[in-house]
Amino acid sequence: MKQLVLDLGAEPAQSLDTFQIGENAEMAHLMHQFAQRASREHFCYLWGETGAGKTHLLQGLAATDGARYIAATSGADDFVLTPDVSLYLVDDVDQLSPERQIDAFALFNQVREHGAYMVCTGPVPPAVLPVREDLRTRMGWGLVYQIHGLSDDQKIAALTQAAEARGLTLSASVLPYLLSHFKRDMRSLSTMLDALDQYSLETQRPVTVPLLRDLLLQGNPSSPHSETKE
Repeated sequence: MKQLVLDLGAEPAQSLDTFQIGENAEMAHLMHQFAQRASREHFCYLWGETGAGKTHLLQGLAATDGARYIAATSGADDFVLTPDVSLYLVDDVDQLSPERQIDAFALFNQVREHGAYMVCTGPVPPAVLPVREDLRTRMGWGLVYQIHGLSDDQKIAALTQAAEARGLTLSASVLPYLLSHFKRDMRSLSTMLDALDQYSLETQRPVTVPLLRDLLLQGNPSSPHSETKE
């Protein structure tokens, strides 16, 4: 069981199809166009709060042929345009080192010159990005979208649908309890749903708040939330 809890931090494979669209229909459609290299616009900047789905979208795009995911900690070589890559995905632009900011600026210019595609992400609009001025300007040259996070009701609806797809029956209070006692981004919530499913099968117990509380307690024994009673 301890291994199950440790696995809660594992990164599941992401795809565009598993992104919960919510109020982001236009942006999600554009990302599918980028995946097919069918967009008239070749550059897009996505911004939003932590957990909104920025990295999810980039990793989904990275699963397409000829795409390269570039983390803020990536080396200089990843910022070099190569013939086999037509889509460059730079995550967390605000976290780039001064050297990598120069590399990202150069890559943007190369992408534009060669007709490739580029999607970048950050936590704030381009105008207030804490990066060098020339890179900040480039981030606003193409399409700019704010990623709107799901409301609690939308998260519950999405998780309920995911549970039904698994054939998993949840007691009515499980998902509201999960939202108030666990990480609130959909990736973490979906991973916990998988863990609950597995834990329920292993213990032969229905998925109820006591079962969820037991799992949360094992994951963080010091958490005061884990001791909360119904």
